[in-house]
Amino acid sequence: MRKNLEVKGKEIYLNGEKTQILSGAIHYFRVVPEYWEDRLKKLKNCGLNTVETYVPWNLHEPEEGKFCFDGICDMERFFQTADALGLYVIVRPSPYICAEWEGGGLPYWLLCYRDLKPRCSNELYFEKIKSYYNELMPRIKKHLFKNGGPIIAVQVENEYGSFGNDKEYISRLYRLMLSYELDTFFFTADGTEKYMLNGGLTDGVFATANFGSDPEGNFEALDARRPNQPHFCMEYWCGWFDHWGEKPHKRDAEDIVAPLKRMQERGEHFNIYMFHGGTNFGFMNGANYADTYQPMVTSYDYGAFLTENGEYTEQYRLLKNELSRYREDPDLPCKPIPLRSYGEIRLTESARLFDNLERISALTEDTVPRSFEELRHPYGFVLYRTKVAADTTAERLKLNKVRDRVWVYADGKPLGIIDRMGISNDEIWLGGNENEVTLDLLVENLGRINYGPKLLDKKGIDFPVMIGQQQQFGYKMYPIDFERISELEFKEGAVSDGTPVFLRGELYADECADTFLDMSGFTKGCVFINGFNLGRYWNIGPTLDLYIPAPLIKKGKNEIVVFETERFERDYITANDYRVKREEDK
Repeated sequence: MRKNLEVKGKEIYLNGEKTQILSGAIHYFRVVPEYWEDRLKKLKNCGLNTVETYVPWNLHEPEEGKFCFDGICDMERFFQTADALGLYVIVRPSPYICAEWEGGGLPYWLLCYRDLKPRCSNELYFEKIKSYYNELMPRIKKHLFKNGGPIIAVQVENEYGSFGNDKEYISRLYRLMLSYELDTFFFTADGTEKYMLNGGLTDGVFATANFGSDPEGNFEALDARRPNQPHFCMEYWCGWFDHWGEKPHKRDAEDIVAPLKRMQERGEHFNIYMFHGGTNFGFMNGANYADTYQPMVTSYDYGAFLTENGEYTEQYRLLKNELSRYREDPDLPCKPIPLRSYGEIRLTESARLFDNLERISALTEDTVPRSFEELRHPYGFVLYRTKVAADTTAERLKLNKVRDRVWVYADGKPLGIIDRMGISNDEIWLGGNENEVTLDLLVENLGRINYGPKLLDKKGIDFPVMIGQQQQFGYKMYPIDFERISELEFKEGAVSDGTPVFLRGELYADECADTFLDMSGFTKGCVFINGFNLGRYWNIGPTLDLYIPAPLIKKGKNEIVVFETERFERDYITANDYRVKREEDK
């Protein structure tokens, strides 16, 4: 059944009926598929009629020419679920999405091309975009509103005016989308600073605004550039994201809802960013760079209307009450999602990384250290190994452009850490050994930069590596492949000696429920349940636990593997039905 979508002045008409778009953001790739329906029902029950989502290129084309559209990447299933619930969908498939996501959604392998420049009229960049769009756009097209589906709007580029001013780039990207015969409401989304609008707008495409307060002033600024278009806030920021080592962001619920109330009363359109934040599973968190490098935490709670595990918040209740004055409450039934404490999980076995390199990595050798990208290793860790002559061990090690965190070991003994965040040493003394030393440098990619001019964020160790005044040559490189955890040689017992180690235990479940892993007593690393990477933990906070959705737990025995990079104070973790709070947040 073909449907009609029209824009007349400031009004949007769907099938001839004037419609106010009240939307909330839920990123399908931050929520396990089993919970999509629950989160979408809660969105509709709140009084909203639309869901918005980004589309991350790096998940759908993780390696060049290899595409993924199943599991958590099955966006069509997400669209269909929304449609079945009577929701409209806004899709933001820009090559770049920001979203506090690894590399802003740009796949790491783009960085392997020296001549590729992202987010401009670069021929090589467009060649890669077109190859991706050939797979992506037909999947979006069949779900467009005018083709009988729920998608009412598609974004051309994301906050481009904050990045650049290549007007031909935006126009060309729009024309490329049109070539796939997409017939929809095309839009850009920018802040309302003059330079942002100057850089981000293009002919033929509707302009929307991003802000977290003062809709009146922001829409006035938008009107100055596009006076006869709908007032549409594409990102109403209800909260904010958190960086490692910083205080968590908090916002008063009434302060969040008040601007939404005013927009609702005036018939303006909005999309709440985020309605439900979800989780940066695995190594997919992004990073910012202002005065220093700032990686994101695993939780993408965002201070949203639903918590990371889908519970209602005070701002949810306030907005639902407000919208119910104007709209009939749909009250779709939502099954309770229980939380469960599983108690202590004993970590009874361990496998030192240094003893298992060949089991969990494929060796590459070269005269100079290669980047993660040159090694075709997207995320996680790489170990660089070299030999240092006895007469130079009395010198200091200095690294060029550390990206992002480096643990330094001499003959397996920890010497220190060099960190891009500026929270550790810039150089390390090697100890003055009388004999040749095996120098190990374990490097972690903490997340590629997702916003601003530093998107070309290659990872690893940059040449030269200096020991004293001399460049160090000759490296063995071990990209750590966490899909090979089953090949590790585990031994009984868990000993903390300051070197990286895998720890294994079992979570026994007589029933499956959501839970939180309390990582107190551990320093830094990541956790796997039944091979699934839950994400990173770090004792500098602000988050001190990891969320496990029930669908990742099976009845009976569940394998838990902790990869600890530094030290741990106890040989167990606990699975609780509550979140761990820092003392200052209690």
